[in-house]
Order: sequence, then C-alpha cells, then structure tokens
Amino acid sequence: MENIDQNVLKRAQAWLDGNFDEETKAQVKKLVMEDPVTLTDAFYRDLEFGTGGLRGIMGVGTNRMNKYTVGMATQGLANYLKKMFPEIAPISMAISHDSRNNSRYFAQISAEVLAANGFKVFLFDDLRPTPELSFAIRYLGCQSGIMLTASHNPKEYNGYKAYWDDGAQMIAPHDKNVIKEVQKITSVDQVKWRSNPELIIPIGKEIDEAYLGQVLTLRLSPESIARQKDLKIVYTPLHGTGRTMIPEILKRFGFTNVIVVEEQASADGNFPTVHSPNPEEHEALNMAIQRAEKEDADLVMATDPDADRVGIAVKDPSGKFILLNGNQTAALLFYYILNRWKELGRYSGKEYIIKTIVTTELLRDIAQSFSLEYIDVLTGFKYIADIIRQQEGLKTFIVGGEESYGYLVGDFVRDKDAVSACAMIAETAAWVADQGKTLFDLLIEIYMTYSFYKESLLSVTKKGKAGAEEIQQMMVNYRKHPMKSINNIKVTAIKDYLTLEEKNLETGTTTPILLPASNVLQFILEDGSVISVRPSGTEPKIKYYFGVREPLKEKGDFDRINSYLDDKIVGIILAMKLR
Repeated sequence: MENIDQNVLKRAQAWLDGNFDEETKAQVKKLVMEDPVTLTDAFYRDLEFGTGGLRGIMGVGTNRMNKYTVGMATQGLANYLKKMFPEIAPISMAISHDSRNNSRYFAQISAEVLAANGFKVFLFDDLRPTPELSFAIRYLGCQSGIMLTASHNPKEYNGYKAYWDDGAQMIAPHDKNVIKEVQKITSVDQVKWRSNPELIIPIGKEIDEAYLGQVLTLRLSPESIARQKDLKIVYTPLHGTGRTMIPEILKRFGFTNVIVVEEQASADGNFPTVHSPNPEEHEALNMAIQRAEKEDADLVMATDPDADRVGIAVKDPSGKFILLNGNQTAALLFYYILNRWKELGRYSGKEYIIKTIVTTELLRDIAQSFSLEYIDVLTGFKYIADIIRQQEGLKTFIVGGEESYGYLVGDFVRDKDAVSACAMIAETAAWVADQGKTLFDLLIEIYMTYSFYKESLLSVTKKGKAGAEEIQQMMVNYRKHPMKSINNIKVTAIKDYLTLEEKNLETGTTTPILLPASNVLQFILEDGSVISVRPSGTEPKIKYYFGVREPLKEKGDFDRINSYLDDKIVGIILAMKLR
C-alpha cells in the first residue's frame, strides 16, 4: 500500500467512509488491498463529463462508470435544466439505452435521480436506438434526453450522452455550462436519490410506431422496391439495438428477403462474436459476409450497438464482397437521394445538404451538380443538427453525413440515424437493381462523372500525460512551421480552424472561416488533395484524414487508378513522417 499515491488513497478512503453501498465499499477495499494499479486508475481523477457526456470503463471509483458517477452527472444536468427552463413544471426528459452491460441499470438510475428532482421522465421499456431517442425528445416535447451507450467501444465501456430539446447533442453554450454544473457536484450526498416512481412513465410501442411512420415518409422509389422486393439483404445488429427497428423498417419499406444474422441478433453486452462491435472494422462484418456469400446475397449491412452508424459491403464485378468506407456509402446515398428528388420534381431552390469538414469533397461536387447549397461543419453530428435548427422553417434539409459511417435523411431525427440509413441504402440498391446494375456499378458511374475520390484515415496514438502534451506540440509545430510541399506537391492553402483563417499561400491573402473555433488544420494541395489533422476529442490520438482524387475515364481503369491513389496516400504519409 505504501507504493500507492496518497491522493489516490485519500479518494478511495472517502468512498470507504461515505454514503456508498456495502458492495461498492467491499470492491474498493479489495482494490486497496490487492490491486494498486487498478485502484490508481479508478481513483486518480474524476470521470470527465465532456461536451458529449460521459464515457469510461465500468467499475467502482471516481474515474469509472458506476451508479454514483452516473447519479452525480444526472444531478448536475438536472440543476442546469432547472436554471434554463424555470417556467416549465415539470421539466420532462426522455431516456433510452443500448444493449451494453449495465445500460438498463444506468438508465434506471438516471430516471430515478431526475424523478427525485421533480422531473417527468419518459423511460423506454427496453433497449432502443439512439436516433429513436432523438426523435422521442421532440415528439414528446421534452426539454432534454439521455442515451446510455458507449457506441462502438469495447465491452468494458459504457457511456452517457446528453441531448437538448431539439433532439440533438448539446453544443455551446449548453455543453460547457452543463459541464460546469456537473463539476459542482463533488459528493454523492449532493445527489437526490429518493425517487418518485409516479414521475417515471414507461414508453415503447407508441414511439416506435410514430418513428417508423416518419422513416416510411422518406421512400422515393416504392415502385422499384416492389419490383425488386426479393433483393437479398443480410443484416447484422452486432448484438445491439438495431434488431428492434431495422428488420421491421426494411419489411415496411417492402423488402421480403432480409436475412438477419441470428448469431449476432441477441442483445448481449459482451459482444461474444466480435472483437469490437464497430461497423468500420472488417472483422465485425466477417460473419455477415460469410452468410451473404453462402446465400448469394446482394447487400450486407451492419449497425453498431446504439444503431446510429451503419457499415455496408457490396459485390464487386467478380462477385466478391468488399467493404465500402463511410465516404463511399455517403456518395451512393447522397447521389441517389438528390437524383430522385430531381426526377420527382421536389426542388424549390431552398434545399441543402450538410457534411463535415473531414468528409469527402465528392459530396460537395454532387450537391453542386444539382445546384444545391452544401454546408461544411466541424466534426460531430451535433453541428449538423445545429444547422438544421438554424434553418428550420427557412430552408429544407435533405441529407447529411460524415465519414465515420453516420448519415441522416430528413430532419425528424437530429442525430445520425442508421435505421433510416439502412432503409434508404436498401432502396438505393433496389433502384439500381431495377436498372440491371449494382451499387458498385453506381459507385463507378459516380467516379466517372465527378472524379475518383479516395480517402483514408490514420490515427496515431500517444498515451498518457506525455502523449497528450506531444500531440499538442505537434499541432503547434504544424502551425509554426507549415509545410510548403507534401509528397512533392505544392501546398496552396492552409485552413486553420483554431484561428478561423484560410491562408492562400500563393497570394498571401487570408479569408475568414465562419465556424466555431476548433483545433483542426487542413492542408490543400495543388492537385486537389486535402489533408486534415486534428487531435481526437475522446481518445489519446491525433487523427490524419487524407483525401486524394484522379479522373476516371473508363470503367476498366478502376483498378489502376485505385492503386495509383493508394500509392499517393502512402507517399503523403511517408512525406509527413507518420511511418
């Protein structure tokens, strides 16, 4: 025990002496006596309530997701909401949760603390996707909402996302103001634990029907679906909430040949069939692809545990299933929707699309080809939702997306929505099948029309306090000593989202960037390549986004241009000394 930091021991002792349940105290005592490493990690700091809420490993301690840290965060949120909505009584909240271990328990704890504060709480009767929680907040007229999820993190993690009255995750000033209120809760004795069960109202089927009804309004090609209803779709929820909504919405859209991967259909927070329930990773889709190969399916779709992101696999010309990245799926989805809107005569001149600054510029080109306004926002779907809120009643939002597999069609949800995305991706597949083509064929046609855009992401991990300092110094160095060329290609402009200036290196002129400040740099190269650099907001990483492009004149050139662009990205990485 003598090797344990005294501050850690002091914090642990406060739990042993305080108003904590006996099981918690026993676990703390065991860590003190037997496991100083875990004890230190569990107590060396408070679990940070960031701009997106809480996320951390589950267990006892101030730096863990548990009953007490969740209760304290909820009390801080409640205190802020009382300040912001003094004229509303009772303030109402909606709460949902995913399939993770303890998610239901944490949802119940959150509901009880809110009810103890006099809030009316609409608590889903079972797990539901994040987008349905977002929908429910607006549908029920709530002032806020909570989603218990750690998205695609490993099974040891859980998390807590806080939402505002528009169904979107909080942005300034609310995000930082909530953090301040949470930080004021320094003891479990400040939390109102004595609940009022009468204020907790179970919800379920009514919200399901309202939400699914809204998704159904997105259909653009019911005739194509009717002709292609037997399109063979393999879907896996990766043990998450997608199982509650996605097979049902595909059925309601008219698809009759949906194969759910049963081994991954159970709501299991241990995620027993995958290393990580992340649809960005090939391994997570292995079981679904194997099933698709066996069934000779047309499309594979996989959603993460809270069903806000979707990854897909499609057949290439040889019949082999290949994973598409988030930019490619977005290109297919955007092109299809914008094309169909034009064919259906829906444009009035007030429509727009949104993408994030690190998402492919191909979406910009597609939007411009339909004479549509496109809007760039910072990384994070809450910024897409903020634009929708600003433009409500003035302009019509059609579709938005980000490279990390998140998409939103329509504005009745204010977060990324894999339920509607899966339905619309399947409809896109039916539309192209109706023309005797595949999704891969459509992707090639898009590249031939606009240029072959290829993107890649490289995350460099720098752990610990020293790592965090190194990442910050790297950003300082990029600003102090900007590169004049990368991979022998001239840098023509630098966008600095911290100073909110874009500098043209050829003319020396600067242009203001009309976005909130963020620690992001973008290097624009002479050949149209874009390199974005930003520290991760949730992990000890610095992220590099590479976007390159080259004209594709013939279908037969695909493999050659694909290899050429791969080599160009590798050249940029080597030139930047990232390997």
